[in-house]
This record gives sequence, C-alpha cells and structure tokens, in this order.
Amino acid sequence: AATGYPGYDSMIDKDTATVGRILQDNGYHTSWFGKNHNTPAFQASQAGPFDQWPSGMGFEYFYGFIGGDTSQWQPNLFRNTTQIYPFEGKPEWNLTTAMADEAIDYMQRMHALTPDKPFFVYYVPGGTHAPHHATPEWISKISALHLFDGGWNQLRETIFANQKKLGVIPPNTKLTPWPKDLLPEWNSLSADQKKLYIRQVEVFAAYAAYTDHEIGRVIQAVEDLGKLDNTLIIYITGDNGTSSEGQQFGTPNEVAMFNGVQVPVELQLKKFYDLWGSDQTINHMAAGWAWAFDTPFTWVKQVASHLGGVRQGMAISWPARITDKGGIRTQFHHMIDIAPTILQAAGISAPKLVDGIAQKPIEGVSLLYSFDKANTNARSTHKTQYFEMMGDHALYHDGWIASTKVVRAPWNMTAKATDPMQMQWELYNLDEDYSQSTDLAAQYPDKLKQLQTMFMSEARKYQVLPLDTSVLPRMIAPRPSITAGRNEFSWSHPLIGTPNGDAPSVLNASYAFTAEVEIPAAGAEGMLITQGGRFAGYGFYVLKNKPVFLWNLIDLERIRWEGKDALTPGKHVLEFDFKYDGLGAATLAFNDFSGIGRGGMGTLKVDGQVVAQHQMAKSLPFTLAWDESLDIGSDTLTGVEDGDYQPPFTFTGKLNKVSLKIDRPELSKADIAKLQQAQQAVDSGKE
Repeated sequence: AATGYPGYDSMIDKDTATVGRILQDNGYHTSWFGKNHNTPAFQASQAGPFDQWPSGMGFEYFYGFIGGDTSQWQPNLFRNTTQIYPFEGKPEWNLTTAMADEAIDYMQRMHALTPDKPFFVYYVPGGTHAPHHATPEWISKISALHLFDGGWNQLRETIFANQKKLGVIPPNTKLTPWPKDLLPEWNSLSADQKKLYIRQVEVFAAYAAYTDHEIGRVIQAVEDLGKLDNTLIIYITGDNGTSSEGQQFGTPNEVAMFNGVQVPVELQLKKFYDLWGSDQTINHMAAGWAWAFDTPFTWVKQVASHLGGVRQGMAISWPARITDKGGIRTQFHHMIDIAPTILQAAGISAPKLVDGIAQKPIEGVSLLYSFDKANTNARSTHKTQYFEMMGDHALYHDGWIASTKVVRAPWNMTAKATDPMQMQWELYNLDEDYSQSTDLAAQYPDKLKQLQTMFMSEARKYQVLPLDTSVLPRMIAPRPSITAGRNEFSWSHPLIGTPNGDAPSVLNASYAFTAEVEIPAAGAEGMLITQGGRFAGYGFYVLKNKPVFLWNLIDLERIRWEGKDALTPGKHVLEFDFKYDGLGAATLAFNDFSGIGRGGMGTLKVDGQVVAQHQMAKSLPFTLAWDESLDIGSDTLTGVEDGDYQPPFTFTGKLNKVSLKIDRPELSKADIAKLQQAQQAVDSGKE
C-alpha cells in the first residue's frame, strides 16, 4: 500500500522511462492488455492527470483495468483512458476471453497496416490473482478430473514428486514441514470443510487453465502472422507466490477479508457453493491451498522474506535464438532483470535521456546469457537482491539469503503493527538448500551479520526505509486526492466512474446526503448516488417512487431505510443523515482499532420530515469494493441490492443536485491521553 515516503509513493518518475517507452522510441508498436496496478489510485479518475496511465508511459494502446484486481464478469475496464462497459447485457462475457480477442485483433490490425514494424505486447490477465472467475465450462472440466480430492497435504507431496521428476528443482531438495501451528492438516477437517475447500481450489485451477488457454490463443495468433520464430515470449504465471488472502476458510467476497471478516464455512456452503466463481462472488480459496501450491517452499504471497512469497516459475520462448528447447535453468534472477533482457534481445541500449530528462540506471541485469545451452550451469549474473513487503524483509547475495522470521501470517490482515527492527533473522545457503529448509543463523553468525549489513545498505540506497509492518491501517492512510481537505461536495449533473481514490469516503465518520429531485406525474425511480456495489457499498435511490438508503455490508447483511409513502409529483428534498458513534480512524495512529467500524444512527427524511430512522450496529471499517466507483444519477458495474434493481438504474425523474457533508471525528485531549496510556501498556507487556 502506498505511503508518502520516497520509494512508496506509487509514482513512476520521469527519470524512469518504462520499457514500453524505450521500445516506442525505437520504432516499436507498444500495447498493454489487462491489469494496470501502476496508475496511482488518486490519479485514476477522468480528471487525470494521465501521464501515469499506460498511454502516458509509452504504450500506444491500452485495454484493461486499473487497480489490484477486478471482477472478470463486470470489470473496471478501460480502452486507453475511456471507461467502457462491453459486458452490459451479456451474462456470458468474461474479460479473460475478451482481452485475448482484443490483443489478437490489435496485432492483426498492426500487421495489416505496418507488417514490417516490430511490436511489444505487455499481456497481464487477471489470473491467477483473485477473484477466480472461470467460466462454467472450465470449472466443469477441472472438477471432472478430481485432482484435489486428496487434500492439500497430498497435493503438496504430488507437486514435490513432479517437480523432482521434471527436474525443475534439484534432486537433493527437501520438502519443508507443513505449518501445523498455523494451518490444519487435511485429515483433521470436517466433511463440510473438505467439500467447500475442494470446490474453491477446483475453481482456482479452472481459472488458471482458462487463462493459460486464452494466452495460448494469443500466441497462436502470433504464429498465424508468421512471426513466432523471431518473437521473444516471457511467460510468468502466479501471484508473487500463491496468495493466502482468502484466509483460513476461503472467502466468497474479498472485500470481507479486507474488512477483517471471515465468512463461516456453513454460510459459504449454504449461499455460495454453487455460485463459486460466478459474478455473484469475488472469491478466493483457503490459505492451505496457497501453501501447497508454493511447494517446496515455506510461506506465501506478502511474505517477502521467504521464497514461497517471491519465487515463481518462468518459461521463455524464442525459436530463432533458443535452440535448447525444453532446457531448464536454475540461476537466481529477479523481475528487475526482465527489462534489461528485452532491451538486449532487441539490440537497444538503455537511454541516458528521455524527453531531455536524465534517466536513472536500470538496476537489473540481462538473463540473455542463460539462453545458451553452454551456460546451463553458469553462475547467475544477478549477485545481490533485497526483498521487502509490509515489514518482512530479506537479502540475497551470491547463493545465500538472510530472512527475517515471519511474525504475522498474511491471512491475518488485522494484526497490529510490530517493530520491524526487533525481528529475528534466519540464514539459508540456497546453493545447497533450495527450499530454505535449514536455518544456519546460529552456525554462521558472521555471514548473517554480513547480509544484515548489506540489507540496510541496499535499503538506504533504494528507499526501502522506513520499514512498516502495518497492513490495513496503512491501506486506509490518507493519500493525495482531488477530495483532499474537503468535507463538503455537490454534484449538479450525472457523473459515473469516479474511483474510490478520488471519491469522498464516508467510512468511520458522520455524514449527510441531500438530493434535490423532481418527480414526474407518472412517478420515478433510479439511483441518486452510490459508491460500491454487490460486494460492499451504499446506495441512495428511489424505488417504485419511494426513497431508499441502503448499506450493503460485504454481501452478508444489508441495512435499509425506506419511506413508506410514495413521493408525490413535483419537487422534493431527500436526505439521509448518519451520526457515527466511534472515535474514527485517528485511533489507528495509536495502533488501536477501537475507533473504526462502529455503528451509528441513520435518519431518512423527505422534505424535512423523518420517514425512517434506526440504528446500524456496525459499519465497514476499512474499504468498499475497490473496483467499483462513485456514481451519481445511475449505477455502473454491479448494484448494492440485486433484489431492488439492476444497473444502470438511471434516475427517471430530474436530479437537480446531490450534496454530501462529512463530519469526521476529532480526538479530544482526553481521548489522546487514554489511547497513549493503552498503547504504553501494550508496549510494556502489561496487556
């Protein structure tokens, strides 16, 4: 999660031209399809600026989504800088297929127009990042194979045996122990748990197979153009190590997980089992599967200190250059080596100036040397690499890796921050211990100290400091935004597609919405203002001529205020006022969660008269659905209550104005003193 510190601000500066820009400047067609998690959330609205969008970073054509993930059924989708909705009215539409179609069409058009011009395609499908949205056909195909009936412990043994058989891990590799203190063994689970978890992993595998199939279609299109022989294809699949963010039970709703809520197994079976992977879920699998898929290593995505959280397989094809078809290479390399490899393959030197701006040196090294069979066993040219994420950190150097001991399981998103400088360290010799199975810290203290010192040197050099172990508080920390410093907002025209990063947040605060409307003689209905959708959010709308305000609490509960009487024709002022009961997000500065997610009193009014009023016992503490948006006058993507309406649900009356006033809690001196006292008690070990 981005912060204000240098190195964490989510900005790609002008002194760091992308590989797309470098290739574009050297005569290549450049395009980007799929995930774009590079544009800062606070620059993702139609107000721009657009220099941090793909089109501003050297890519002539972009077709994809902005953010960490999105629904593959109703995605947050853009063509260049314009949001598009090609899925409306098409329930079988899926982005995984659509983006393959788009990439194929683009390559064919460029080939028809400029057949001799080289091209670069950055192809980034949503898979296998959550949500795992495979088509019913792919789910049925994988389910029929019964690949996972034996559970995650057996799967681990099977994967390990296959890895050795294929030669992708050294023969002397040890399988690291199962973390019994963190994750249950398969044989200890109930029948219901096994049934649910098998369904989850089958959908995950179907998503992987589906994604792979569509990538195959794109590669086939390159061959059909007669260009495959001299095309370099770098294929990396995974999610920075498999993700355990589905928590211990898996989840039908990622937004629940990011609000610290686990959905019980019983409820998942009852409500979501048959819907798993459909547009009724933004699903993720149980953490046990993530650990198994990271065989033979320990840990999973988010854990930058251990190989299970950072190591992925990679396949490279270049028939005109690579003659060792099916050859295996085991040299240590890193993602920062991909751009230098592409440039060397293209015969292009890294530029010293771009648009007159001096460029930073490219830190990675090319792995082109490894393409030669003679270098199968050559030492890696990548000697040193730091790793860090959410406080977990490590330093690799010439076959050794020093790793901090993990203090927070990644599926525990609400854990309080700890002091990263007090972490214990482990030491591994990867040349002899491929899987990080044997800690040598006690045996080689001088080597450990050397690598610890190197880590701090690299951390200072590459702006890794300060280390921060917080998770959810860091995610909701204030960031730049066009709403910064504002507590009052008004809209006098319909507006759709404002992303959360540039929309006002009403979480952990008191607020008041006011809508000035005109109802025609025949009555009206439609959305006045909404943020979020099916998986979390709020909506203020008119339904069958009656005013409604509704909170969707992660698709598990909906709190509704509704007027009993229909609105008469003419002008009306509709209001919803919410008085928050908590101290607000400021308590997070004291490592205290007590101020967030609290309830409050909601009051719905028509022309100043109360028409509905009741308490809401709790609220969302951290986030709404991140791939949805703030919409005025209609609703895009998904609705907050499918039983009431389906998007776009355009308001059929006249919406003259919508306004919002937010009153965020401020800590009193007494509140601060109490929070400081509680924090000191925790730090001293008294609580």
